[in-house]
Amino acid sequence: MENPSEELPARWKNLPSWLLTQTANHAHRLVADGFSSVGARGYHYRLLATLEEFGPASQAALGRRSGIHLSDMVATINELADRNLVERAPDPSDRRRNIVSLTAEGKRQLRRLEKQLAECQDELLAPLSPEERARLTELLSRLLDHHDRRTGTPEAP
Repeated sequence: MENPSEELPARWKNLPSWLLTQTANHAHRLVADGFSSVGARGYHYRLLATLEEFGPASQAALGRRSGIHLSDMVATINELADRNLVERAPDPSDRRRNIVSLTAEGKRQLRRLEKQLAECQDELLAPLSPEERARLTELLSRLLDHHDRRTGTPEAP
């Protein structure tokens, strides 16, 4: 089959929800494969980028800012700390809590991940002109903002 969508029932193959889901599946695969090629996962990127943008923070604050659930946060921090990409230190104002910070090696890894992510975006959006890419991003942002406001979903960076 040359184009798999040619054999789909017309009643759903042009639904925006189906098209978004199928495109999201491709996007997820491209990003996961790109990050995997440099020994990383999406959570790694989200945590490193959050630390660079907002600075050192507690695990709870990192969870809120990155959208990573606290149950996944400890494992993600452990993975990054084992590779010397982040450091944990006791919070001077509350010794029961750790503050996580980005290391120099973590900044270098973040640059590698950003390069991979840019390549993935280019591959995903290859058939679109720069103007179409900007318009698609604008429209998707508007949809997401609308639904986040309706459901009370916090914004993730």
